[in-house]
Amino acid sequence: MSKYANDFWDERYSSKDYVYGEYPNHFLKEQLDKISSLGKLLLPGEGEGRNAVYAAKLGWKVDAFDQSVNAQNKALKLAQKNKVKINYRIVDLTKFVPLKNHYDAVAIIFVHFSQEFSNAFHKKILDSLKPGGKIILEVFSKNQLGKNSGGPQDLAMLYTLDDIKNDFDSLKTILLEEVNIFLDEGDKHRGDASVIRFVGEKVGGTL
Repeated sequence: MSKYANDFWDERYSSKDYVYGEYPNHFLKEQLDKISSLGKLLLPGEGEGRNAVYAAKLGWKVDAFDQSVNAQNKALKLAQKNKVKINYRIVDLTKFVPLKNHYDAVAIIFVHFSQEFSNAFHKKILDSLKPGGKIILEVFSKNQLGKNSGGPQDLAMLYTLDDIKNDFDSLKTILLEEVNIFLDEGDKHRGDASVIRFVGEKVGGTL
C-alpha cells in the first residue's frame, strides 16, 4: 500500500461525483450474473460501493470494506438510493482478519498492493472462502504502466499472470487471462487498459 494511505483515498473520494461511476465493474457483473446460487459475498477495497450495490440488488448478502470514511459514506448513500442494504466497514486492507470458510464468493476488483502485502492479502482471501466458493478478480497488469486509464503507475504494484496463478494455485482455475480492454468506469478509469482476469473455485463443494 505504502504511498496510497487513508488520506490519499479520502481525498480521492471527497468529490460529490462517483469517481469510478455508479455502475458495477463489467467483468464482475458478467461473472455474478452466471452464479445461480447466491450467498455471502466479500468485497475488499470496495471504494464508493458500485459493485456492492449491484450484488445486493441481485440478492447477495454483501460484506464490503475499505479504508476511507468518504468512500463508506458514498457507498451507503448509493445503497440507500438503490433501496438495498450492504454491510460496509472501515478496515485497513493490510490488516483485515476475515472469518474463515465464511464466504460463497469474494470479488477483488482493482485492489493493488506492493508485493510485500499482496501475497499475505490473497492468502487471507483464500482462507475466507468456503469450499465450492469462487474468487472473481480483475486487476491491472504490468503492461498497464504508462497508460493513463487508471491504476498505480508503479511496476511493483501491478501484476503478471504468474503472480495471480501462484497466489491462487490451490484453486481450480476457471479463467485466467490478460486482455486489453476499453475501460469506462467514471473519470478515473477511462481508456485503453491492460488487465488480468481470474476466476477460481475452492475445491470441495459447489456454488
